[in-house]
Amino acid sequence: MGDQEGVDNSSIALERLRALVNRAFSGREGRLPTERALADQFGISRRSVRRALEVLEAEGRVWRKQGSGTYAGPRPEPVATEIGRIAADTDFMEVMEARLRIEPQLAQLAALRAKPAAVDRMRDINQRLRESGDSDERELWDSALHRQIARSAGNRVLLTLFDIVDSVRQNQAWQTIRARARSDAAMRAYVDQHEAIVEAIGKRDPVAAGIGMREHLMTLNDNLIRQTSLESLSDAS
Repeated sequence: MGDQEGVDNSSIALERLRALVNRAFSGREGRLPTERALADQFGISRRSVRRALEVLEAEGRVWRKQGSGTYAGPRPEPVATEIGRIAADTDFMEVMEARLRIEPQLAQLAALRAKPAAVDRMRDINQRLRESGDSDERELWDSALHRQIARSAGNRVLLTLFDIVDSVRQNQAWQTIRARARSDAAMRAYVDQHEAIVEAIGKRDPVAAGIGMREHLMTLNDNLIRQTSLESLSDAS
């Protein structure tokens, strides 16, 4: 079917494409059929299909990738599309290097800017972490505490960097590694370190908050190195 074959009716094309998108198209990565296939399916010209797709793209209902096709849903954020690749290509040492350069500064800024209500939330989150009973729950509250500190720093650029690193560390492979490094004794030490960081923030002491965060991350880093070294020895034996 050529561009001019079929009926020119963009309104019908738009109506049928809306229905297709609303059914939560479940193809590969949400990919829609080609313009030619849609034109054949609807009995409408490709020109009408193309015009309807332009409307849906303007509405944010679909997005197009040159050389790949048209996809249902909003266009992914460029940063978000890179998270999976970064998680697959990096190792925990790179993640910890990034955290050590970002989070102590965030803790310092939080000590200068955090409101009392935010400090209270930090204390509550850390208490929930102390009471957590399994690795999934610990992961949840640990991430929540570090993000609350990052938010309280009041710097959107640094918060964005934190969110990128945090998204990488939420990868299932990373969670598995960290879970192995969280013995009961290690968790008690982490929670105590968290408490010292939060209290330094509450006392408006940026030096103590930054030092406390760095010491906490170094403890985690050492435990991760120890755990991965033990696993390497086990695999080699």
